[in-house]
Amino acid sequence: MGRGKRLVWLALAGGAVALAAILAPPPEPMRVLDAPVAPKAFATTPAVPAAALPERETIGRARGEVFAQRSWAPPQPPAAKAAAVAPPPPPQAPAMPYRVAGKVVYEGGAHVVLAKGDQILWVREGETLGDGYRVDAITPDRVTLTYMPLGVAQYIAVASSLGDGAPQRNAPVAAARALPGARNAGPAQLRFDGPPQVSAGKPFNVALKVTSGQAVRASPLQLSFDAKLLEPVNVRAGGFFADGSFSYRVGPAGSIFVGASGKGAVPADAEFVVVTFRPIQAGSTAELKLSSLILQGAAGRAIVHDQPAAYRTAIVR
Repeated sequence: MGRGKRLVWLALAGGAVALAAILAPPPEPMRVLDAPVAPKAFATTPAVPAAALPERETIGRARGEVFAQRSWAPPQPPAAKAAAVAPPPPPQAPAMPYRVAGKVVYEGGAHVVLAKGDQILWVREGETLGDGYRVDAITPDRVTLTYMPLGVAQYIAVASSLGDGAPQRNAPVAAARALPGARNAGPAQLRFDGPPQVSAGKPFNVALKVTSGQAVRASPLQLSFDAKLLEPVNVRAGGFFADGSFSYRVGPAGSIFVGASGKGAVPADAEFVVVTFRPIQAGSTAELKLSSLILQGAAGRAIVHDQPAAYRTAIVR
């Protein structure tokens, strides 16, 4: 087919399409429905039973704060929680093991006699005791001890009848009567036993002996002598305290402090303490005196005693 024929056919087809469009009826206008039209019922086929889905729980109300901090540690029992919260009790000092058995003044300073069980100690301010205590103050009415591991001060009352710190010379009977538990039994008898004459430079012994109707368990005492005439060489426990405890201290000004304790036997002219002296100056008379003594019986009970006469000896060449 030639080119001219194809153009003719295309022109005829376009004219036919235009004529059809002109002759077609106009479209109906759109109508607005006042009420929704129910959908037509469709024929249904019998439903095939399907597996039932599990019912899902609904989301409940939020409990607590969503972003709060939480501990993943296992819960503690109530007792453990209380123990963790309550602070531990503060450390306590042990019960005071000492009691005051006497008091004297030596070389211008106050000394106190402490008893711990059967042990007798002569102490003064600033001294440290073997079980952690330090003697910080000695006053007429009390003794202050500090328990050094904790720094806790403890106080021991001093009976006012023991004196105001003045030496208890020639007054042991009154001091013994004033202590708790003193009884009105017959007083114990004390005496010195030593040679009436000694040679200068040659040591000799002097013993303090006691006789009592009551058992004696402990005895703090103080002896005084002239340091220019006598030199103490040795101090030891007498036979009465041989199986007990014994301690002593010699002062340079002429004093001997003794603390002794035993089983609590009844002394019958028994040796309490024996002192060995060396005479120094010939042609003089040396003297030894009992300055202070407290006899203690059962449970620390005081035993009244007489004041022994001073011991005197002549020093010859």
